[in-house]
Amino acid sequence: MRLMNYDLVILGAGSGGYAAALRGAELGLRTALVEEGLVGGTCLHRGCIPTKAILHAAEVADAARDGSQFGVHATLDRVDLAEVRSYADGVVGRLHKGLTGLIGSRKIDVIEGRGSLVGADGNGAAAAVRVGDRQLSADHLVLATGSLPSTLPAVAVDGVRVLTSEHALRLTELPTSAIVLGGGVIGVEFASAWRSFGVDVTVVEALPRLVPNEDPAISKTLERAFRKRKIGLLTGSPMQAVSTDSDQLTVTLESGKSVSADVLLVAVGRRPNSYGMGFEEAGLELDRGWVRTDDRLATNLRGVYAVGDLVAGLQLAHRGFAHGIFVAEEIAAGRDPGLHRPTVVGDESIPRITYSDPEIAAVGLSEEAARQRFGDVETFTYELGGNGRSQILKTQGFVKVVRRADGPVVGIHLIGARVGELIGEAQLITNWEAYPEEVAQLIHAHPTQGEALGEAHLALAGKPLHVHT
Repeated sequence: MRLMNYDLVILGAGSGGYAAALRGAELGLRTALVEEGLVGGTCLHRGCIPTKAILHAAEVADAARDGSQFGVHATLDRVDLAEVRSYADGVVGRLHKGLTGLIGSRKIDVIEGRGSLVGADGNGAAAAVRVGDRQLSADHLVLATGSLPSTLPAVAVDGVRVLTSEHALRLTELPTSAIVLGGGVIGVEFASAWRSFGVDVTVVEALPRLVPNEDPAISKTLERAFRKRKIGLLTGSPMQAVSTDSDQLTVTLESGKSVSADVLLVAVGRRPNSYGMGFEEAGLELDRGWVRTDDRLATNLRGVYAVGDLVAGLQLAHRGFAHGIFVAEEIAAGRDPGLHRPTVVGDESIPRITYSDPEIAAVGLSEEAARQRFGDVETFTYELGGNGRSQILKTQGFVKVVRRADGPVVGIHLIGARVGELIGEAQLITNWEAYPEEVAQLIHAHPTQGEALGEAHLALAGKPLHVHT
């Protein structure tokens, strides 16, 4: 066994892992990054980046098809999915090249291969990571192995007709029709893109509404927009069985209703990638696959941390980035008393976006959650119909602001074209606990959709402008 010693060893080079490596190296830690696949992980290669590239191609298709409403008459000849994939792969390739160059410039050792956690040896040595015939030891380890698409026992995924999101990204031809099982973020994004490409799409969701983790008003607006786009919706409809024949597959619901299509996309969430890597054997505490940590992301094993999708909560790449940076700074502060310990990363402070058409963006508490926590709250909803830039874009939707009664803003929820670009300001407002009266003093450029945020806060501050009272 070849022994290698470092200050910091990270298992997994996805968003959380490579962020920890980059920040650790900046802080002077001799760092090793273990990865069996490609640096960048799911987000870069099989998730965020290729998915959003495809969604942009879908937006282009809609613009070509619907240009006449702007006086631009064009026809959509066809959507070549192989060419769309080539475009997305090009984006991924350029980002991957840049990332590998960045990691190399920081003198981080990238160890290729499947790593496994090895428990403490009983002689005081901390846990280590084993990769083939190499054992990487360090005072501090970070587990960053991410997540995998969830499946269902009753549904046999074959990668051809029954797909996960990763299979869907690799399709070279569009199906004529598709069933999307699951109305969460992944499901509605694929449903939106496929519909823009001309696929006949039906979304099946067991819970009563789409995007059930968002404010109910968001779900209602999204469902109305999807129906207008002729996307079939079967909410409150748990699946009972899936059957196939030579031509199509059929999903039967517990209600007895059934729907048939060419392909089925299983989009019921993601599960932690925590099995088969020695976690349990090393004594690591798990909870239904998620790694148990304290609020500072430390596990029950000395010197071992977990980040990103391995830790129960929001499954977002930027949460992984934040976790990775946090843990690297936490480790460095433990080694150098002159460094300040970082501030704990809380899920409520993390913005989230669903890149469907229309887009959804939110940060902080929903109205219901705010009422449960604080009791009295005030809300204001500003319809994008009154916003000049939104009229130009021909989008509908709203900005909803939630504040404690006579207190700061605790949640902002948006839906409409391009509203994801507003989430930066929304995050600052909620995380800095701004009062509507303070935001109302800020001048928002005209005509922008950002004005909608300003208008909502003006109204909550008691001085509405473009709002009927």
